[in-house]
Amino acid sequence: MDRVIIFDTTLRDGEQAPGFSMNTMEKLEMARQLARLNVDVIEAGFPISSDEDFEATREVARQVGTLDGAPIICGLSRVGLGDIDRCWEAVKYARRPRIHTFVATSDIHLKYKLRKSRAEVLKASVEAVRHARAYCDDVEFSPEDASRSDFDYMCDVLSAVIDAGARTINIPDTVGYAIPREWAERIARIREKVDGVEKAVVSVHCHNDLGQAVANSLAALASGARQIECAMNGIGERAGNASLEEIVMALRTRKDFFGVETGVKTEELFKTSRLLSHITGVHVQPNKAVVGENAFAHEAGIHQDGVLKEKLTYEIMKPEDIGRSSNKLVLGKHSGRAALSARLKELGFDLAGGDLDRAFKAFKDLADRKKEVYDEDLVALVTDEMTQSEGAYVLDYLHVLSGTNVIPSATVKLRKDGQTFQDSGIGDGPVDAVLAAIDAITGVKGRLQDYAIRAATSGKDAVGEVSVKVDFDGTVVSGKGASTDVIEASARAYLSALNRIVRASGQRTREVGP
Repeated sequence: MDRVIIFDTTLRDGEQAPGFSMNTMEKLEMARQLARLNVDVIEAGFPISSDEDFEATREVARQVGTLDGAPIICGLSRVGLGDIDRCWEAVKYARRPRIHTFVATSDIHLKYKLRKSRAEVLKASVEAVRHARAYCDDVEFSPEDASRSDFDYMCDVLSAVIDAGARTINIPDTVGYAIPREWAERIARIREKVDGVEKAVVSVHCHNDLGQAVANSLAALASGARQIECAMNGIGERAGNASLEEIVMALRTRKDFFGVETGVKTEELFKTSRLLSHITGVHVQPNKAVVGENAFAHEAGIHQDGVLKEKLTYEIMKPEDIGRSSNKLVLGKHSGRAALSARLKELGFDLAGGDLDRAFKAFKDLADRKKEVYDEDLVALVTDEMTQSEGAYVLDYLHVLSGTNVIPSATVKLRKDGQTFQDSGIGDGPVDAVLAAIDAITGVKGRLQDYAIRAATSGKDAVGEVSVKVDFDGTVVSGKGASTDVIEASARAYLSALNRIVRASGQRTREVGP
């Protein structure tokens, strides 16, 4: 079967979307999981855009791009030669580096954004690709806003950059303007008209402004495209990118129709989706295809009757195919470390040493409070514990006093690097009081911008998962925490956000220090 290249842009286009920004540590964590997912290309960032994005791209190249069987590590750059130099400095550490350079080719962009002629843009495109090829063989070129570009002019640019050495030509529907049949025809015409197109992989990058991103990407395959640029959970600018999990599972489920395959390990999809949600603090909508909470849920009586008799009546995929267990009840308070370790491995968490010790303690604490511990509990618990790295503040003790005609107050004890710190606070409610106490201990004042809570599992003893966005002196970061006690979960979520800003401050201090 034909092989489709899965180009993941979660860390670049996805991370550019409001509310989805990630620091270097978080990009590394996500990149490692994308490598386990076995995507072909990780677009790690836009190095010229900021020092932090340069550092994050460089560290992904160094730490993930050098592993055995590592994906291609790609950086984005405009056609300016300085952009390309900066991009190469970031990605050069990877075993397989790629430079992805782009420029707009639509008359709308040329007139109002670039204020350049068609001839100037064509010349800059060729010079950029030649400059990039001096660094590495793997160069990709994108004519931004391809769906609204003059077709003949765009083809002239594509022919010229292929002649200059581009080995992937990516056709972006930058503003989500295309419709599937129209898009398929456009890709087919490009393959007919562009000189030397047989030397390059034809790629597509589709946005979801009209809800057509996945449909357009799949339609392009039928016209010969063999790389799809996409993002986990469909995140990205405005309405997002084509959703990686939807594309991969569509190709797997309907391989009878498409006749192509990917190298993605689909059993890692659910974990990857949940990790992204945990890092960004943005929940996946319940009815999201493939990875949403309701993707394998059945409530209507007719559907339930059918599924009980034969799952194929209403399920075209198995939850196990995406790494989601259909066995809900897992462990209890009498379970041991070996059983927990084995179940976590099945869920995609290979913990050992201190990490396993912390997870086991947290599990036993949870099991003492719950009659039944579900897979979702374990995922929430472990991802919460994973944020408590070296140098982070960890919740050690919490006592809250609240009620009618009582001023809410809280006493909090935090632990960091073997030391404990304690202070108290008052507030408009118990959560506000807890956050005030944390601010008093850390000396870092945050302002809560957004607060959301949901039950990670069902039942009166469900684990509550709290997501927050906090403004620390103009920098807004997200955090997540889980517990059967929602006030404790709130404290953990706030600490998660606070630790992110503390780590980022520490990184900046090291950068400018001696």
